[in-house]
Amino acid sequence: MAKIVLDGVDKVYTGGVKAVDNLNLEIADGEFMVLVGPSGCGKSTALRMIAGLEEITGGDLIIGDQVVNDRPPKDRDIAMVFQNYALYPHMTVEQNLAFGLKLRKISKSEIKRRVSEAASMLGLESYLKRKPAALSGGQRQRVAMGRAIVREPQAFLMDEPLSNLDAKLRVQMRASLNQLHDRLGVTTVYVTHDQVEAMTLGDRVAVLREGRLQQVDTPKKLFDHPVNLFVAGFIGSPAMNFVGAELQKDGDGALLKFANHTISVPSSTFSQRPRLRDYLGREIILGIRPSDFDDAELQREGDPTMEVTAEVTEELGTEINVIFSIDAPPVQHEETAALAADAAGDGEEMEGTGMPLSGDRSVFTARVNPRSTVRPGSRLRLAVDATQLHYFDKETGQTIGNPDLE
Repeated sequence: MAKIVLDGVDKVYTGGVKAVDNLNLEIADGEFMVLVGPSGCGKSTALRMIAGLEEITGGDLIIGDQVVNDRPPKDRDIAMVFQNYALYPHMTVEQNLAFGLKLRKISKSEIKRRVSEAASMLGLESYLKRKPAALSGGQRQRVAMGRAIVREPQAFLMDEPLSNLDAKLRVQMRASLNQLHDRLGVTTVYVTHDQVEAMTLGDRVAVLREGRLQQVDTPKKLFDHPVNLFVAGFIGSPAMNFVGAELQKDGDGALLKFANHTISVPSSTFSQRPRLRDYLGREIILGIRPSDFDDAELQREGDPTMEVTAEVTEELGTEINVIFSIDAPPVQHEETAALAADAAGDGEEMEGTGMPLSGDRSVFTARVNPRSTVRPGSRLRLAVDATQLHYFDKETGQTIGNPDLE
């Protein structure tokens, strides 16, 4: 096992295209670190530089206590798992697991021990004599992981290994990966564009955008205390709702006014975020997570409320997603535009982040109790947990008064 440090690492391609920009990241010995971000953010390039498959343009890459910038992949003592399995179709599962060890001239008895242990760990004992064509997608991915495990490397590098699996199988494989990491304790760097995957797997998660590190922290802190609009909108599903709002002083607390709605801000917010006082009387960007709404009829009294008309309802059994519009334009900012472009999947910038259901009105999502009687077209009084609101500078997109930093 080993610590991995990226110290001011750059990757510049021909033509001056900068895929990774001054990346500083320390991955502790035995940590499960997830690199997450939209397509083209540099996460796979960073992983390939750790593996030695991409040359480093600038900065230092340290594995253990050795700078390995110029060391070839075979000498870095790491094992990589790809999304396409990369199994040899003419070999059995057992032969696939053993192949890399044979190339390294490992003894037959040691190969047998490692293959047997990996097969037992991954539930592959009954498939050892089968060829990849006779396996399901999940079984093939387990073989690919087994081939990395038998190497007994200092670190595992995983590049979207679950992206080819169906939704149910991905959930199962995420659980298997968690168990494997708990059992092996090997430093793991895992790349994904799926923020749900990132949040459920990572000890810490590093969010990248356009080659630059935005924030690295535990999943809970990323969710509760994002540093900017991009992280706030990227982490969490359904995504955070954004709207321009005016922050007005009201006694010891304040009022947030947007569209035809008013939300009271408790005075305790200013104790936690002293810098927010500097924005009284100014317009900010307000963020509300869908999970911080609820049907006011099923919620305790005292929370501020909003009267809305439900346009779409998604009944998921454990909750209901209510989609509605408000009479305010979508937030215009480069970070929310980047989120919209990623959601569209075409890499092109779009105005706002909401679905184009209501022209230039903002579209919000609220997650409410499944006992709610809300239906499409009905009026709904939503309670808002004002202690969980998020505040962003209109110009910079940075969080105002992050409680972790004040």
